[in-house]
Parts: sequence; C-alpha cells; structure tokens
Amino acid sequence: MTTLLRVDASIRVDGSVSRALADSAEAVWRSEHPDGVVVRRDLGRHPIPADVWPSVIAGKLGLPTPDDSDRADYADAKALADEITNEFVSADAVLVAVPLYNWGVSQHVKTWIDLLLTVGELQTAGLVAGKPIILTLARGGGYGEGAPKHGWDHSTPYLERIFRDALQMDLRTAVAELTLAPVSPGMESLIDASKVSEAEAHVAAKEHAAVVARQFTSAAA
Repeated sequence: MTTLLRVDASIRVDGSVSRALADSAEAVWRSEHPDGVVVRRDLGRHPIPADVWPSVIAGKLGLPTPDDSDRADYADAKALADEITNEFVSADAVLVAVPLYNWGVSQHVKTWIDLLLTVGELQTAGLVAGKPIILTLARGGGYGEGAPKHGWDHSTPYLERIFRDALQMDLRTAVAELTLAPVSPGMESLIDASKVSEAEAHVAAKEHAAVVARQFTSAAA
C-alpha cells in the first residue's frame, strides 16, 4: 500500500490556488493508487506553534529554561517534532502546496521545515534522498524574467535548496502566477494571463503526479 503525504500551507481554504493545484495532483495519485493512503498535514489551518522549535533546540543542547520563558514543554515539543519527521520519512511521496506570502516562506512553513531538519538525521543519513516530492506553488504577482518584481520570490529558491539540494529529493514543481489578478485593482489587464498560468499549472501538477504515481505502480507489478 502506497502513502502520499500532503502538506498544505495556505491560510485560505476556499479559493486557494495552491490547494487547488494539489487537489489536481492528488486526484491523479488516487486514480493510480485507489487503495493507497493520503496522510494530511494542514499547516495553514493548524499551524505548528512557534515555540515548538526553540524548545526542541534547547532540549537537544541541554539549555536551561528561563523562569519567565513561554517555551513549549520539551517532551511535548519533541513528540510533535518526531511525529512530523516520521510521517515525512515514512511517506512514499510528498505533495506540498505553498503560496508565496510577502515574497518569502511563511512562518508556519519555515517552522515545519526547521523541525524536519532539526529532529531527524535527514541530511546526514540520507533518509529521504531520491524520494519524490511535488511542490504546487501559487504567486499572486509575476516574478519571471523581465517582470518588475523578478527576483522578489524568495520562497521558491529556498524550497528548492532545502528539498532538492539539502535533502536530495526528486523535486518537481507546478507554479501558477498572477493569481491575485482577478481580485486586485490595477491587475485587470493580467486576468487572462493569470488564467493561462493557472491552467498550465494544473496540467503540470497532474503530469508530475502521474509520473510519480506510476513509479510505485511499476514497482509493485
């Protein structure tokens, strides 16, 4: 039985483009593995408390807890961090839906990644090297070559560095840009381009999911 870990990061549910792209990828995965398991972690709706990571770090280093500290209990924080790491390592494939917020990675995504890198020996032991991961990304504006804000997207390079370079995972991305055009004054002229970008991103998400899913179908045959 195959396992797909799906992680959502948008604080929106209805109207979230990154979630919709992940839905497209998940549907293809399910069609290929109808008896498989999809494990969900919704960082947008249920963020990891910000005090978990410093508590885990302090516990690992044996640092004393100040009397006036609001740091999470170490045992509870470590248990949550272990749970997060175990579900990441145990999954056959990973699907992560991330919107671009304020030109970077939001706090709740960063906390999740920090715990992955802190608790497990993911990098040194190569526990997830070669594991497929699909990123479905949504950007409200345009950040491609020639765009006024080209180079302002500090999220995608970071995610690529972590998952592809540091963890050596098999990374695929589906990206929709200009997603705020339909609802933002002044972006009316970009609505058609936003629709094209989103449609192309759905195609890419489905294609990536098909390739990844069939890897495990072939292995089981």
